[in-house]
Amino acid sequence: MLERYGVFGLLRIIISYVYTKIFHPHARLIRLPIDFRNKKYLQIGKGLTTGFGCRIEVHPIDLNLKKCLIFGINIELNDYVHIAAGEKIIIGDNVLIASKVFISDINHGNYSNINQDSPLTVPNKRTLSTNPVIIEDNVWIGESVSILSGVTIGKGTIVGANSVVSKSLPPNVIAVGSPAKPIKKYNFETLKWEKI
Repeated sequence: MLERYGVFGLLRIIISYVYTKIFHPHARLIRLPIDFRNKKYLQIGKGLTTGFGCRIEVHPIDLNLKKCLIFGINIELNDYVHIAAGEKIIIGDNVLIASKVFISDINHGNYSNINQDSPLTVPNKRTLSTNPVIIEDNVWIGESVSILSGVTIGKGTIVGANSVVSKSLPPNVIAVGSPAKPIKKYNFETLKWEKI
């Protein structure tokens, strides 16, 4: 490990490991620094691993909610992942999330249907709205992806780097772009990813 991380890097890992075992004993490794906000609304599954500089925040719109952000088992978040939950974000088992990913079920304001917010209203004064996000098991989310409110990412799906997920994705596809769209689907008969 010394060759891989160097002296100071190894020291950071040791400090993070001690912190993890004291404050989050079910997690595998929580690398410091990390910013947890409103931990009582967060459920951490067994085996969680985080990178450096992650920001995990829960701002419940209904204070009667018990848990707004639920991590399954064996989830890996890389560096600088930002997750903001206001109603419900569920991340399933064995999910791999690359660095600089943003996931949120919260919007500042309403811009469709009735009671729309005006551009004259200061953005942080607009009413918060939420719509749950569900990331199912075995999903891989690439670097710098944004996952917006109201989407479900199906089991086994891969989201390519720099994609914006604004609509739900089916299971077992590779999706890329802004907005993210499936370009390949896994064929369980041929055991290959095939173009859509």
